[in-house]
Parts: sequence; C-alpha cells; structure tokens
Amino acid sequence: MHPKRTIFLIDGQSFYASVEKAAHPEYKNRPVAVAGDPARRSGIILAACPLAKARGVTTAERLGEALGKCPELVIIRPRMQTYITVSLLITEIFESFTELVEPFSIDEQFLDVTHSINHFGSPEEIARQIQTRVMLSTGVWSRVGIGPTKILAKTATDNFSKKRNDGVFWLGADNLEDEYWPLHVSKMFMVASRMANHFVNMGLSTIGGIARMPLGEFKKRMRQKMGRQSDIQAEYYWQTANGIDPSPVVALTRPEQKAIGHGMTLPYDYRKFEEIEVVLLELAEEVCRRSRSKGYQGRVLTVGCQGADFDRPTGFYRQMTLPDPTNITHDIAIAARRLFQEHWNGLPVRKLAINLTQLSDDSTYQLTLFDDREKLRKVEKATDGIKNRFGSASIVKASSLLRSGQASERAIKIGGHYK
Repeated sequence: MHPKRTIFLIDGQSFYASVEKAAHPEYKNRPVAVAGDPARRSGIILAACPLAKARGVTTAERLGEALGKCPELVIIRPRMQTYITVSLLITEIFESFTELVEPFSIDEQFLDVTHSINHFGSPEEIARQIQTRVMLSTGVWSRVGIGPTKILAKTATDNFSKKRNDGVFWLGADNLEDEYWPLHVSKMFMVASRMANHFVNMGLSTIGGIARMPLGEFKKRMRQKMGRQSDIQAEYYWQTANGIDPSPVVALTRPEQKAIGHGMTLPYDYRKFEEIEVVLLELAEEVCRRSRSKGYQGRVLTVGCQGADFDRPTGFYRQMTLPDPTNITHDIAIAARRLFQEHWNGLPVRKLAINLTQLSDDSTYQLTLFDDREKLRKVEKATDGIKNRFGSASIVKASSLLRSGQASERAIKIGGHYK
C-alpha cells in the first residue's frame, strides 16, 4: 500500500554523454566523455558514459588524467543548447503523465504522480512507461527514485536506482530502516563532507544514528558541537534522516522578475582599466538587451568584480540609483564605468558582473532635454532584431574586437560552454 503522496525523482544517466551517443551511433560500443576542448586536450570531464566510467573516468577530473586512464576515450565538445533542448523535450514527456513536474537540474526532475496512478497504473508501471518513452525519444536511460517525499525520492535515485539494472527503486516507510538508515551520513541529502565529518566526530556515522536519536537529544549534541544557533539545522537534519519532507512538487512557474543581470569569468587577470572597460560595455549591452526583450527598465545599477584568488578574496559589489529608469546601453555603460572606477583598488580582476534592479515597465519612460531617447531606443531595438535573427555576434562594437573583448567568444557559448 503506497502512502498518500507518490513522488519521483528522475535522473538522466550520464546525460550529456548519453545525448552525444544517441547522436553518434558509431560510438555505441566505445567509451565517450563530454569535455571542455578536445582539440587542445584541456578542460574537465563534464559527463562520461558507463563504458568510460568502467575504465576509471570520473566526472570533474581533468581531461589529461582521463586520457591517461583510458587512451581510447572519445572526447566530444559540449553542446549546451542541444542538452537544454533535450531536457525540455523530456519535461514534455513527464508532463504527459502529470502536470506537477519540477525541474531540479538539467538532468533531474521531480514528479508528483499521486493522481496519475488511476490513469497509468502503479508507480513502478508509470516509471517503466516513462523510461521507455524517454529512451525512444532521446536515447537517454532514466533512473527513477520513488518515495512519499522529495527527500526520499532523491535519496532513492542517488543511492539505489543508479545501481539497479531496471533503474527503479522505491524508498518508503516499509524499507526505511533496512535500506536508508544504514547509509553513511555523507549520503544524506544536503550533507557535504565538512558536516559529515562533524556527525562522525559526534559518533553518528550512519543516517540511522541521527534518525533514532530523540530530536531533543540531537539538538543538545549539535549545540555542544556547533553552538546554540544550530537548532534549526539540527531539526532539518533530523527530519531528513527520518524521511520527513512536507515540501510539494511545484510545477515550473515564472515569478515576477526582480533583477536582470549578467556576469562573466575572464580568461586571464585584467589589470588595466582599458581592458576592464571593454567588458563592462559588453555586460551593459547584454543586460540592456535582456531588459528590452522582457519589457523592463531598471532604476538601480549594481557593479561587482572579484579576483582569482579565492583564499584571499578581493573585489567589491556596489550599487547606485540612476536618475531615471533605463534599459539603454549608453546610460548603463557610463554609470557602470563611473561606479567601477570609484571603488576599484587596482587589484587584478577575474570576474565582472552588472545587475539592474528596481525594474519597471519600459512602455513609459522619461524624456530628457539632452538625449534623443526615442532615437536611441529605436536604434537599440533595430540592433536587437538583427542579433535575434543572426546571432549575438552579428553586430559587435569595435572595442569587442580587442584582445580583452569577450563578446564574440561568449556568443557561441551557454554558461561558459559551447552551444
């Protein structure tokens, strides 16, 4: 007898690599990995197929290390737009079974199938139908964790479904103590290595060690280790260990936009303002283009930068209120340049970001005596139209052709990876 809620967490096995193997049937029986730059033999492994993993290749290791383990490894450059498209197609398949689909990442999604059981069969039957449809449509094998809560569904996928040939596992009240509680605390959702070490030092090496302890006693132990402010954390971890999670699966919605921004990690340390200024202009252009596409203009501008040394962090984030709301590149670029110069201490910069907040509808805007804002708006909309049709790099400012410019390179990438 299944509980009141039946929730899936569905994961696409080796998602990027699976998409590429489906696109390249000639690699069916060869180890494949998706990595940064195959031509230069540089970057990290983003995904590896099961054949590659069997030869020791792991996600996030350097490409050179992976090739040392598996010289016959087929390396494919990532195509992020393709993976996004496939992910959206998979979402559509899920939505044919239930309207309650909540993306968790590009290759993981929660489904609440509680009310789908009467139409499509048992949870296990629904899981198998989904696996078949996704495989036939995309070539991606799905692993399905099933549980009465999102926490247990996620745990079922990560720790059990991925190890089963059928890729399906139910984790609930009937097998919680036998399957879930013996797991090491590092396997508990949202427990990273540092917190796991804290638990082990407290004598709680398994999830069951936390679950079986009365909540009051667990809070007391946490206070002794981490102070009085740990009560909320203690309650969260205790509930997680017991599989308690009342949070619902929420269908993807588009909340009201609060901010529009863009950031960029630079290819090397920028030390001269002349170099930084080029990227500030590119960021301003991208933020304003996004704002116009959504029909917004902003009143508050934030500019931030960061150095490359994370052990000794440098940089700043500062904001200013503009005279009037705007989404015109010229206005934002001038303000961003001034704000940056006021707060930059001259140290090398590796990251830059610009954000617009206090957004408002751009159908109403302030005219000025000194600029023909209507003319500027028409020019920018015309430029937007060309970029939308022919690509972001179809029109770039001359400064972007300098060595410091990044517009052309970023136009062929999504999230830092090639489309």
